[in-house]
Amino acid sequence: MSAAGGVVDEGLLRSLTPAVIGVLCRRGVDFATAEDAVQDALVSAWRSWPDDPPRDPKGWLVTAAWRRVVDQARSESSRRRREERVGVEPEAGPVTSTDDTLRLYALCAHPSLSPSSAVALTLRAVGGLTTRQIATAYLVPEATMAQRISRAKRAVRDVPLDRPGDLATVLRVLYLVFNEGHGGEVDLAAEAIRLARQVVDLTDEPEAAGLLALMLLHHARRDARRTPAGAIVPLREQDRSRWDTDLVAEGVGILQRALARDRLGEYQAQAAVAALHADARHVDETDWVQIVSWYDELVRLTDSPVARLNRAVAVAEADGPRAGLAALAALDPGLPRYRAALAHVHEKDGSTALAADLYAEASRLATDTAERDHLTRQAARLRSALSSGEREDRPRG
Repeated sequence: MSAAGGVVDEGLLRSLTPAVIGVLCRRGVDFATAEDAVQDALVSAWRSWPDDPPRDPKGWLVTAAWRRVVDQARSESSRRRREERVGVEPEAGPVTSTDDTLRLYALCAHPSLSPSSAVALTLRAVGGLTTRQIATAYLVPEATMAQRISRAKRAVRDVPLDRPGDLATVLRVLYLVFNEGHGGEVDLAAEAIRLARQVVDLTDEPEAAGLLALMLLHHARRDARRTPAGAIVPLREQDRSRWDTDLVAEGVGILQRALARDRLGEYQAQAAVAALHADARHVDETDWVQIVSWYDELVRLTDSPVARLNRAVAVAEADGPRAGLAALAALDPGLPRYRAALAHVHEKDGSTALAADLYAEASRLATDTAERDHLTRQAARLRSALSSGEREDRPRG
């Protein structure tokens, strides 16, 4: 984005945000105050860097944020303890090389926060996004998002930055960010990938690499997932020539190195399924037997009802619709997308009328507009085939 006489590197600003917050917190500033001060420093950088770029961007941001903290402390003379703590500004110079980014991730993904609050706080404090950008991406008013972020900061105000965090929670929050996709001027899927790369660089954990691989493999299919009008294109109908082969290759490479560590986790197992889909040049070449095996591992690791549902659909592809129906019969019909999966397998089994009714029922239960429209079209397609005189096949034995 340009301003005045030059260009500000937005990616650089975002990447430096967590490190600068970490420096302030190590100097004794509470997290909420540090985060606000860094946001002010980022605004100042946007205004001044195009005409006067700093030699040390991180040091510049630390100095600007620290001055904001000092100014605030001096203006609150009644808060003597706080004024004593930050009343003397340190001399300008190199800042600490300690990287608090991973601890800051863990703080923003604190167990006391709701998933939505953890995501919002992560995008602001670690991702460096403004409240307006986050609100636009989530299609909520800026005031609503500001309140959500403020509540989250209050909840972790007294949590020390040096307390070890739960990496699994951090990865879960990043996965939630990725699954939001994109909206407005911020591409949340791309932002999640950027943040996941940071976590991989900061850790030596195969699961972090597994999550990054999963994101890359899903992101590689992005351009083929929707029609120009925004309608969903199912995986089996996607134009695979539109898949990003560079992202596929990178994701597979990262996954292979993670699996070689022999410390399997749920994101690695999910990425292995995505890699098998990406490896098939045509849907008929998909290795469904291996996919079922990976879903078996995923169920073993997580006991997730969603994993069991996806496994049942894969079983229908690998072993036939009757085997898939048997697997579905063992699951809770109240699961999200259960009826859509049941409709798909009944259609494979030749029960066209029943499948049409199930697609229609699934569309009424769908909460996403694009998904609802897709399921409605599936029901209409089958009903049109029946009304045009095509004979419904009897279920195959």
